[in-house]
Amino acid sequence: MKMQDILYKEAIKAKINVANKKQLLQEIANIASEHTGIPNMSIAKSLQQREILGPTGIGNGVAIPHIKIRGLTKICGFFSSLERPIDFEAADKQPVDLIFTLLAPENNKGTEHLKALAMVSRVFSEKNILSKLRSSENTESLFAILTINEDSKAA
Repeated sequence: MKMQDILYKEAIKAKINVANKKQLLQEIANIASEHTGIPNMSIAKSLQQREILGPTGIGNGVAIPHIKIRGLTKICGFFSSLERPIDFEAADKQPVDLIFTLLAPENNKGTEHLKALAMVSRVFSEKNILSKLRSSENTESLFAILTINEDSKAA
């Protein structure tokens, strides 16, 4: 699996201005709804319920919210960067400013969503990639950063 299989340029939003996690999850739901046709309230509710199970902030200013949702036919990724970092109850207690959201089909019985989550986690564990993502506001640049070296990262 490659990043290009799940992420499209139109699913990238830079420098979103939100005050808290709830506002961010609603904004992500709005973006995801535009691209998937799934009602934004359904996505927002699922994202919020997932955060109740355990925060998806993984550290180093990164969060990877991930849910399974009814109505999807394939795994979809959405990348967002924030104007200002927000509290996300991350493992390292640091605020989050880079978010990669994964939506997977509810009936996905296989391991594709786990492969996607592992791939995204690998990308966001690389400090040089995080630095480049934080310094870019251009959708084309962000997409290039996230999809560079695809062949060496294929799962």
